Amino acid sequence: MKIAIVCYPTFGGSGVVATELGLELAHRGHEIHFITYRQPVRLALLNSNVHYHEVNVPEYPLFHYQPYELALSSKLVDMVKLYNIELLHVHYAIPHAYAGYMAKQMLKDEGIIIPMVTTLHGTDITLVGNHPNYKTAVSFSINKSDIVTSVSQSLKDDTYKSFNIKKDIHVIPNFIELNKQRNESLISCQRSVMANKDERIITHISNFRKVKRIPDIIKIFFKIQQAIPAKLMMVGDGPEKVKAEQLCQELGILDKVIFFGNSNEIDSILSYSDLFLLPSETESFGLAALEAMAWSVPVISSNSGGLPEVNFDGISGYLSDVGNIEEMSANAIKILSNIDTLNTFKENALSVAKQFDIKNILPLYESLYEKAIYQTT
Repeated sequence: MKIAIVCYPTFGGSGVVATELGLELAHRGHEIHFITYRQPVRLALLNSNVHYHEVNVPEYPLFHYQPYELALSSKLVDMVKLYNIELLHVHYAIPHAYAGYMAKQMLKDEGIIIPMVTTLHGTDITLVGNHPNYKTAVSFSINKSDIVTSVSQSLKDDTYKSFNIKKDIHVIPNFIELNKQRNESLISCQRSVMANKDERIITHISNFRKVKRIPDIIKIFFKIQQAIPAKLMMVGDGPEKVKAEQLCQELGILDKVIFFGNSNEIDSILSYSDLFLLPSETESFGLAALEAMAWSVPVISSNSGGLPEVNFDGISGYLSDVGNIEEMSANAIKILSNIDTLNTFKENALSVAKQFDIKNILPLYESLYEKAIYQTT
């Protein structure tokens, strides 16, 4: 199949998922065309089956905000015609499904019928989509898609609850690539740079928005390091980062916390981590938790959104109510205090992650692609 993938090219979860999906589809012989305003961060290598097409948005004094949706829909039309693309897979309801629908209509006028699969990831529904200015457009875009998927049952339920949706929504969870090689000597070397031999390494990775509850992470770690020698790795950047640094200073633990900023070394950091913290207000799925579990890192998380579908309570880690810092700290200490307990949770985390191996998830998408193309022929 010849498939166009539209996504955000950022460090965020939806862009990562879309890129990894496209690359794995290419490995299976499909021709993949990424169409976005910048090359996705995980798209390091282009080959005969992987193509990238940049969407240029010309600036005109007439427009206060440049019309990206218009430029994207026009680019989609041009690429479909030039490369005989058979299917659009757009990630995010708006603006991508909206632009995709407009492209479909323009192509239809030229006698070209092309199906569109829309994947809902989270904030397009729970945050942006619920804004009164966008709600009508979100409902329209979803209902006009040929096939709709969501990354968790929780997100599917939220979508039906918040919008007037008449389409079936298929739950296809996010995934992880598990064929990663562990270089124990390299991991040991990297770990020794970050922490002493007797210290546990706790990690958090996010975009440092309020929904991630960054102060909770600092407070949980503060309690952990009172009981166990430990270091905290804070990976990512965003509006809450400065406040987090200030809180560390106030608590006197700034020397025990390392702020990396955005990093392409996620795998390296997770490979030597002992525990992952994700106390978010809500997560549509919890991809960061799954990425940690794929490196045998147990997870302490909240029980909101799709997190219970990824982090199995008492097995791959523990779930707690949002804001329950005391319980999260106690569960973290319970895992970290005993090496046998820690090793058991590490093994369990990897075992759970294997259920989300991309090789198990990708055929679900391929099946829906075939269904979408069949329905339009």
